[in-house]
Amino acid sequence: MKHMNMKDLPKEEQPYERCLKEGPEHLTDAQLLSVVIRTGSNRASSLELARQILSLNGPQEGLLGLLHLTLPQLTAIHGIGEVKAIQLLCIGELSRRIWKGRVTGNTRRFVEARDVADYYREDMRHLEQEMFRAMLFNSKQVMIGDVLLSKGTVNAALASPREIFIEALRYQAVSLILVHNHPSGDPSPSQEDIILTRRVREAGNLIVIGLLDQIVLGDASYVSMKERGFC
Repeated sequence: MKHMNMKDLPKEEQPYERCLKEGPEHLTDAQLLSVVIRTGSNRASSLELARQILSLNGPQEGLLGLLHLTLPQLTAIHGIGEVKAIQLLCIGELSRRIWKGRVTGNTRRFVEARDVADYYREDMRHLEQEMFRAMLFNSKQVMIGDVLLSKGTVNAALASPREIFIEALRYQAVSLILVHNHPSGDPSPSQEDIILTRRVREAGNLIVIGLLDQIVLGDASYVSMKERGFC
């Protein structure tokens, strides 16, 4: 069956025309993406390509799934070449940076656990392995370092107090927050999480670098070890 060209669509369904008439906020996700893609192929219009991209990670993912697609996944779609794929990846990265800028502003201050969770959520919520990070702060509670300490397996990220405080001392930090994700989507702390939190807190007390919190990220939720009484 021959695909429908964009010009065959009713005017109110054509992305460019609808955007001009109603504004971009009235476009569907697929229509917004088709404007970025611009041209289709001999098999599919740009709108049809957009719908294929949005369905790559399942119907629940939508635009959020775009943030986690890879270059090979995108170029596997007929009509999406390397240039278009790179443009889409860059749009995803721009959206991450815009979100982080909105969350933290210019001073990168983190007052509550949810501020930390908001800052990392879109980067870490869909990872298939645990990632362990350290946020390092100066005496004014401004973040001066964001360090990836390790990447683990599906259910384990490897980190030690020694590795953590080597980075803290390198940045001359006076306090830190640890952050890691649970790929299962459940942020409930494991026994290993609790033990590591206590070990880091005790080691930090010896060298006067305070552990402010350890945040465990799930899919759409988080746990603060401080709020649970482990810090």
